[in-house]
Amino acid sequence: MSHLHNLLLPFSFELPTRVLFGPGSLREVTKELKQLGVSKPLIVTDPGIVAAGILDKVLEQLSGEIQAIIFSEVSPNPKDLNVVAGANVYRESGTDGILALGGGSPIDCAKGIGVLVANEANDIRAFAGRGIPSRPLPPLLAIPTTAGTGSEITFSCVLNDTSQNIKFTVKNAYTAPRVAICDPELTTTLPPAITAATGMDALTHAIEAYTATCAEPISDALALYAIELITASLETAFNYGANLTARSTMLMGSLLAGMAFSHSDVAGIHCIAEALGGLYDLPHGVCNAIILPHMMSYCMDYCQERYARIARAMGLLPDQGAAGAAQAVAKVQELAAAVRLPLFKELQVDPSEFPKIALRSYENGSNPSNPRPMTADDYLQLLHLMQGV
Repeated sequence: MSHLHNLLLPFSFELPTRVLFGPGSLREVTKELKQLGVSKPLIVTDPGIVAAGILDKVLEQLSGEIQAIIFSEVSPNPKDLNVVAGANVYRESGTDGILALGGGSPIDCAKGIGVLVANEANDIRAFAGRGIPSRPLPPLLAIPTTAGTGSEITFSCVLNDTSQNIKFTVKNAYTAPRVAICDPELTTTLPPAITAATGMDALTHAIEAYTATCAEPISDALALYAIELITASLETAFNYGANLTARSTMLMGSLLAGMAFSHSDVAGIHCIAEALGGLYDLPHGVCNAIILPHMMSYCMDYCQERYARIARAMGLLPDQGAAGAAQAVAKVQELAAAVRLPLFKELQVDPSEFPKIALRSYENGSNPSNPRPMTADDYLQLLHLMQGV
């Protein structure tokens, strides 16, 4: 696939989220809630955010006119049960909007809560899929605390179906937050391991968006700049967490990568990561990060020009064709090692379940977007390759 597009082919681009970005932008939270007509928000967050004192920072910025209700029962992989519980709190407490605070898990959970509230429903699984009809959500404001998922501006939420141990996606035009406040100061206390996993997750979003079979020109531009920013700043953010320049650069990279894959797609890496997350409840970002260099190696012959273009975005001066593509893969491997990502075998996935994981990866809705056509046997072969490294 050429790194250039035929601009005679039609595509669409929509970004309904208003973005406030920069150190100190959290100070605008009361103003933004008022503009949304919200005076009693349900704050959806998780125990880690509460323990880290970040919830307190947000509450300090709320004026007396804003009376928040707290819902912090969100799992690291948000579950359908979390969404139902949050929707019940929303209805019972008379709240009039949602403030999502945290990484992708609270933000995705908040989106699911909004879907149930808007549609007067109790089963979020009924909305699984792309474009399932929905009513407009209650006003939703998202405040990300990691530079990873981009969920603060995406159209989808990924949740765990606890009855079948699978992940599913709810995606339609209404699920994107109305406002995203992206304050890099909230990310400076992220531990190095979470910085690494979420940062590589954002890099995965950008690389998959750029190499997906459904990529389009605007998503290409967003993805390439995201790759440039993340590659330039991840190691510094990992080693020097208080470095506000690195944290700001990572947060912008994550934001742009989220925009990119919302309008293109993710691909085979996410297919495997979502299968693993459903079966083993493993952290999504960690899975993406670990799989990224392996899938790139597996797909290299199918998108050499695009991989070579990725290498240039990473600050390299690559050759064309296979040699340039190999440089991109090597750079990703180098970055993964620099931020001390674990090996796939350290996830302790049972090899006897590889066939099940491979089949679920193949059946994922994003599988057709992978640059290399992937059968269940392909996924099985890749899993064994990763296990042997």
